[in-house]
Order: sequence, then C-alpha cells, then structure tokens
Amino acid sequence: MNSLVLAIIGIAMMLAGYFVYSKYLARRVYRLNAEFRTPSHELTDGVDYVPTNKFVLWGHHFTSVAGAAPIVGPAVAVIWGWLPAFLWVTLGTVFFAGMHDMGALWASVRNKGQSMGMLSGRYIGARGRNLFLVVIFLLLLMVVAAFATVITNLLISTPTSVIPVWGAIAVAAVIGQMIYRWKMNLLLTTVIGVVALYSLILVGDRFPVVLPETVLGMTPATFWIVALFVYAGVASLLPVWVLLQPRDYINGVQLFIGLGILYLSVLFASPTIVAPAVNHAVPEGTPSIVPLLFVTIACGAISGFHGMVSSGTSAKQLDKETDGRFVGYFGAVGEGLLALGAIIAATAGYQTLADWEAVYSAFNEGGVAAFVEGGGAIVNAGLGIPVSLSATILATMAVLFAATTMDTAVRLQRFVVQEAAEIMGFRVRNVVATLIVLVVGVGLTFSAGADGSGGLLIWPLFGTTNQLLASLTLAIIAVVLLRKKRNPVLVLIPLVFVLVMSVYALVVQIGTFYADGNWLLLGLDLVILVASLWVALEAAIAMQAARKGAFDPETDDPVLAGSGRGGTVGSD
Repeated sequence: MNSLVLAIIGIAMMLAGYFVYSKYLARRVYRLNAEFRTPSHELTDGVDYVPTNKFVLWGHHFTSVAGAAPIVGPAVAVIWGWLPAFLWVTLGTVFFAGMHDMGALWASVRNKGQSMGMLSGRYIGARGRNLFLVVIFLLLLMVVAAFATVITNLLISTPTSVIPVWGAIAVAAVIGQMIYRWKMNLLLTTVIGVVALYSLILVGDRFPVVLPETVLGMTPATFWIVALFVYAGVASLLPVWVLLQPRDYINGVQLFIGLGILYLSVLFASPTIVAPAVNHAVPEGTPSIVPLLFVTIACGAISGFHGMVSSGTSAKQLDKETDGRFVGYFGAVGEGLLALGAIIAATAGYQTLADWEAVYSAFNEGGVAAFVEGGGAIVNAGLGIPVSLSATILATMAVLFAATTMDTAVRLQRFVVQEAAEIMGFRVRNVVATLIVLVVGVGLTFSAGADGSGGLLIWPLFGTTNQLLASLTLAIIAVVLLRKKRNPVLVLIPLVFVLVMSVYALVVQIGTFYADGNWLLLGLDLVILVASLWVALEAAIAMQAARKGAFDPETDDPVLAGSGRGGTVGSD
C-alpha cells in the first residue's frame, strides 16, 4: 500500500467532514447564532474570559487538545495493522470528535462558560455532578503527571529539542504583546513568530543541550520535571493572553507547518507501508483489538479531554458563537491529521516488514519513538532534510504538543478544584488552587522515584477514563438538545458506541490488574467504573425527563405548569 494514497483518502475524508458535516451540525443541530452574547463578552475579566480572534483561539484549542496522545495512541495501535487504526481515526474524527468538541464548546458557551463538570449539575443532578468531577480530576491528574514524564524523557533522549522547546516560551510572551498591547497585524505577527520558532529549531539542532549528572543537586530527569511543573503553575495563573493563548497559537501554526512538512515528504517520497493492513501475527501478550483499539486511540478519534478544554478555556475566549465550528470541529480535524500522520510515520517509515516488526515486538513498543524515527526517515527521503534535523523537528512537535496540553491541564484542574470548593460552600483563590494541583501532580510523579516514573503509574487507565468522559460529555450534550426540543440522534449513536467500548475495556482491565496483583490500578479502575456508570444512569434519567418534560427551548429551563413560555423555575 502506498502511503500517499492513504494520506489523500484520509485528508479528503476529514476536509469533507469539516466543509459538509460540520456545517450541518452548526445549522441544524447546534444552531450557532452569531448574535448570541458569548461569555467572553458578558463576563470579560482580562484573565480567563477574553474575547479572542478565532484563528488565535483555534491555535490555543488545537495545541491544547493535541498533546502526545494523538501521536502515542495511533503509533501504538498500528500493532493490530494500519487499516483498523486508519478507519477509527478518520471516521472517529468526522463523526465523533468534531461533533463532540463543537457540542461541548456550544453547551458551555450557552451556560456562561461553565465546565462540563458544573454543567452536569444543572442537567443531570448534584450526584452526577460530584461523581463527574471525580472522574475529571483523575483524568487531568493523569495528563499532568504523565506528560511531565513524557516531555522529560523526550528532552533527555532528544537534546536538540531543548532550545526550541524552552525558547518557544519567550517567543510566545513577545507574540502576546504584539497582538494585544501593540495591536500589530496578525499575519505579520504570525510570520515573525514562525520564523523565530524555526530559527530556534535550527539552533537547537546545532547546539544540543545535555544536562550534567547533577543540576542543583537533582538528576536531569528530576530537574526537568520540577522545571515543567513550575512553568505550568506560573502559566496557569497568568492571564490567558500573556502566555497560554499566544504560545498555543504560534505553536499551532508552527506545528501545522510541521505536519505540512511530513505530508509534503509523503507526497515526494511516496513510501510504501510495510506494516500489514490487518496484523494476524501480533506479538504474544498483545490484547484483543476489540475493545482496546477504541481506547488506545482516544485523542485523534474522540477524547473526553477535548470536552474539558472546550468548556474549560476555549468557551471563555470564544468571540462569536459561530466561531465554534472553526475552533471546535476544525480543531478536532487538526488532531485527526496529526493522528493520521502518526499512522503513516509508524508504518511507512521503515524499509522492510522485518524492520517494522523489530520495533513492534511487543504491545506498547511503538509510540513517540516510532513516530520520530519513522517520520524522520520519511522527511529525509522526501525533502532531503538531514535525519538529525528531521528528528529534531518531529521531536519538537511532540514536546510542544505535550507541553501546551500540560499547562492547559493545570489551568483546567485549577478550575475543578475551585468548582469543587464552590460546591462545598467556600472560595479558593487561584494561587491556592494551583498549589493544590501542583502538590498532587508532583506527588504522583515522584511517587515511584526521582526519575518521575510515578507519573506513568496510573497512565494505563487514561484511555478508558478519557473515553468514558467523552461518552458522559455526549450525554450532557444530548440532554441539552432534548431540552431545546432538538433531535439528539447524531449525538446518541457515538455516545452508545463509546460508552459500550469504554466499559468493556474497563472490565477487561479489571481482570488484568487483578491477575497482576496491581491493587492500586484495580481500585482506581473500580472507582472510575462505578462513578461513570452512575453518571450514565443519571444522564439516562435526565434524558427521559427532558424528552417528556416542558422546557423553554431558548433557555432550556423547566417551564412551570400553566405559566407559558415566560415562567421558568431556576436553572439549578
């Protein structure tokens, strides 16, 4: 199979999804209204609620949702063959992820930018909300701790990425000033930022940074992890326009250019996919493709974390409600294109099937390393860029994706802490909430040693937890649609599929953890399973009530009997 054919089919499917299906969703299902006053205007505070140009916001949203997962998941899942991974990524992006992300963004915008956790309180009840927040907190904890470890490993294994990764922070700070303080032309600002970032990549490739055995009394791994948490904490407290938003925007543009380089290399090199379409000779110990494929590839097909970003930060910055189609749906398309690129790099970046099988000798042996190695070979063959520089470009892409996701996750987890405190009747300031997040995250990351391996302790639960969260987010969107007297079938089909596969995978994992005697993961697995099923049940009851009850289609508040459209009870 020629990888160029696969790339053309995949790109065409995703673009058709954006130009055709997303328009239908925007007009007929979500009915986006350009005149609706969004939370960024209604609640402007200059910190979290900031009206934002849709291209800048897309950059933030895209890079926040597209962490290391859309690279790791597909690059691991191709062990079952490239065809199942390709179908799940393309169909999942078009019919699941784009609809989910745009829907979560729309539902939050219609509710003053509240997170999905808080929306669950309004639409499925207090019990559901409390359990939902538990699942969200655990998911964000997994992301923060694991990504700190993943980024650290990449900085150590690819020292040429150190300068561009940390230099991107300084570039972003200047970009923020250029956009908001100096009011410079966005195109000119973008060109300057991209040139600066790629200049840093050239410098980094020329001057790799390898830390000594001890830095301030810490090992290199410990130092990088501490530095990452300090940065993420500071970034989460600053106004979004100062660092988070411009960093994500300029990274998004640069990373899209990186994807362009990869796909252009595929065009010129047209490498053959050496991996089988369906692998009937998987290594011993590889789990069954069903249901594991659908949780191994989460980001890149559909991801609950996207709903957290949509409702946690993006909804607070959306300038016009109609921008939600570009930010939400096209943001999912961008991640789908990254996942497709990861599939091609991990299956066509090797000379022979034997070379590929040597890398995929066991489950979880692919991942970022396969993406960087295979992608680097393709870029070298297609554009003649030296292998070292190609690897630096792709490794920097992977680290920047992971880093932007990590700092957004810290901010989102801060929101969760504050929302939980609000439910309990008291207020937690931003700094205190951030410190709580950092203490818990650092504690987990170093729980297994100074190398940060503890950050990956509960990562095996990420895929299932993430997909369960996606199904629960879809459930809330379905309740909102039913209250507004709209047909939720396009939401319910993905909801049922993802929920069944996620619960199935959780049950399979319970057996695995029990057999291995891994009581920590077994206990957490059971907590997540019970909480998620409980929330799903509450959501089903809420859907039935919304279908039968009287609700104002504009405010989706319950209507008092005999009061007509004007009389509603409180939204709680």
